[in-house]
Amino acid sequence: MMLKIKMVQKVVQGLTFFLELLSNFLQKKQPGLQNNKQQVMAKAVAVAEEADDERYGLSWRLAVEMNNVRPWRTVPDRCYNHVKNYMTGGQYERDLQLVTEQILLYASEITRAGDGFDAWILDVDDTCISNMTYYRARKFGCKPFDSAIFKAWIMKGICPANQAILGLFKTLKERGFKVFLLTGRYEATLGKITTDNLHNQGFIGYERLILRTEQYIGQRAVRYKSAIRKEIEGQGYRIWGNVGDQWSDLQGECLGNRTFKIPNPMYHIS
Repeated sequence: MMLKIKMVQKVVQGLTFFLELLSNFLQKKQPGLQNNKQQVMAKAVAVAEEADDERYGLSWRLAVEMNNVRPWRTVPDRCYNHVKNYMTGGQYERDLQLVTEQILLYASEITRAGDGFDAWILDVDDTCISNMTYYRARKFGCKPFDSAIFKAWIMKGICPANQAILGLFKTLKERGFKVFLLTGRYEATLGKITTDNLHNQGFIGYERLILRTEQYIGQRAVRYKSAIRKEIEGQGYRIWGNVGDQWSDLQGECLGNRTFKIPNPMYHIS
């Protein structure tokens, strides 16, 4: 019996010694474990903040497209990743394609008079052709608009076509509609480069490209484009559809039979 007690005592002593060694080891390792825990927590917080920004960005973009946020000058910084991913990750192109499908569905139901006066109006910047390169360098609208840098970009004459709108343009022409391209670009300084850019990107055969003349310098987009549409209707044209990326393209007078807004969360023109 005494032998068994002594054996148990030895075992207990051994376990105690082992636990002391283990405790000392863990204490020495504790700073590293604590750092790892802090890193994990920091990463979890960052992921949560990123997810919250994404949800906010989605809500903000929806509100912008519904014209519930106005006027606004720059994209909120916390929306940068959302807008960047939207514009470059493929969703923008899918949304654009869906809008053009709806436009063509509507256009297919129109009975033309056949007199050459059935018309459509298409905006130019970020409707027919894209300024993505400029806005990429401006953090997709998070940085303020810079007219000098933007003009330098335009003067390169390499704005690529929005392919969905180019397809729409060609289909409307094939169906016998007269297509007017209406832009706020100034005719005196940007007329030729804009004409060449559009031609090089496949926009050939439109009825007329209308740019802002001295008569309309300083006017807000809504007033200027309303006046031009009124002139077009005054010449006997029936405007069946009006397509633009800004609400100011689709507000005011003589809007046409139906308007179509294509997405653009990068800037706002009043």
